[in-house]
Amino acid sequence: MSVRRSPRRVRRIAGLVHRALWLLFLVQTLVSFAVDLPYPYVVGWLPAAAAGGLGLGLGLTRRRQIRALPERAPVEVLPPVTGRWSALNSPADRVPSHGTHQYAQTHAIDITAESDERPRPAPALIWPLVRRGTAFPAFGAPVRAVAAGTVTSAEDGLRDHLSRTSLPAVLYMLFVESGVRALFGARLVTGNHLVLDLGDGTYAMYGHLRRGSLTVRPGDRVTAGQVLADCGNSGSSSEPHVHFQLMDGPDADTALGVPFTWSGVGVPRNGETFEVPLPGAEGVATTAGGRSARLTA
Repeated sequence: MSVRRSPRRVRRIAGLVHRALWLLFLVQTLVSFAVDLPYPYVVGWLPAAAAGGLGLGLGLTRRRQIRALPERAPVEVLPPVTGRWSALNSPADRVPSHGTHQYAQTHAIDITAESDERPRPAPALIWPLVRRGTAFPAFGAPVRAVAAGTVTSAEDGLRDHLSRTSLPAVLYMLFVESGVRALFGARLVTGNHLVLDLGDGTYAMYGHLRRGSLTVRPGDRVTAGQVLADCGNSGSSSEPHVHFQLMDGPDADTALGVPFTWSGVGVPRNGETFEVPLPGAEGVATTAGGRSARLTA
């Protein structure tokens, strides 16, 4: 009797094998500095070659799956924050917005808070190498439910690290830290995170949340606009910001991205600022481009 595996399960197994091969290559490379390995040098490269081939196959398969899907209209939800924010890595500028379909990031967006009283520190060439999260106005800002739903997963035990906003720190993040995090899948990339089931096969994911800030747990029902956690700087993050995306499943390792639009805001472009009023108070959400809409929550 044959066992038919779902595409998501196959993707999960292939992803685990892919990461295991890279981990094996890394471990044996480190061991080789201390002892002579009992096999020819070229054999030690086989896990890396297999991992590279498998990764290429996974990427091509994912792109084919995305192209084969019927075009989906953006799902309208509330913005996940209030106050004044600006967009980074926006799907309004390119898709996939983060340069990859991996982890269901096809239509993901990053946003960071803006403040006249406490401006965001500018990137530095050399000094200061790093900054504490509290130096940024986004750190500790409330993150809210974009719609009513059910919490399917939530984690807030990972530390908030220092910023990666100088050139040496950015290079470290890109060429060392990110690769190590990717070995362990979406969990260490997104850091502290939360996933909401919004119904109709749509899930909302929030990444890089502040350690210990979650106000909900898996299984909890939430209402639109409810505070879920605080913005932090956990996971693969250069500075405190909120990573937001919609996807078609609860697991970012196997799901595909879903396009979104925020009520009253739309999808802000890279560098575009937008402002959202507090829930419960009638107000006007605005963007730097002049779009506006009256909101009540």
